[in-house]
Amino acid sequence: MKALVVVDGGICGFQTRIHAESDDSQNVTFKIASACEKVRAFGEALTAKGPVDGYAEIGAGSEGVVLTTAHESLKGCCAACAVPVGAFKAMQVAAGVALPKDVTLKMTAE
Repeated sequence: MKALVVVDGGICGFQTRIHAESDDSQNVTFKIASACEKVRAFGEALTAKGPVDGYAEIGAGSEGVVLTTAHESLKGCCAACAVPVGAFKAMQVAAGVALPKDVTLKMTAE
């Protein structure tokens, strides 16, 4: 199965396209395209780790490959980047363990 997640980064202005694909409904490969240098580094590091086991990732949660790679790659203000969540969601859809559904964050100052 294939999944595409498009993340509009907010105030940084960067858009990221996350392509996730699985031929066996378990092991997922990623292609991440972004104008953001840090997100590109995250995508390259994630791709270098090879296919991600979608079932193992769900059990591992924040200790899994996707989110630990994000933690290693995205520092400073990018530590709260929404791209890793988008990658995790794309992985779930590609592995067939979740249905595609938009996720929305609406930001306001109070």
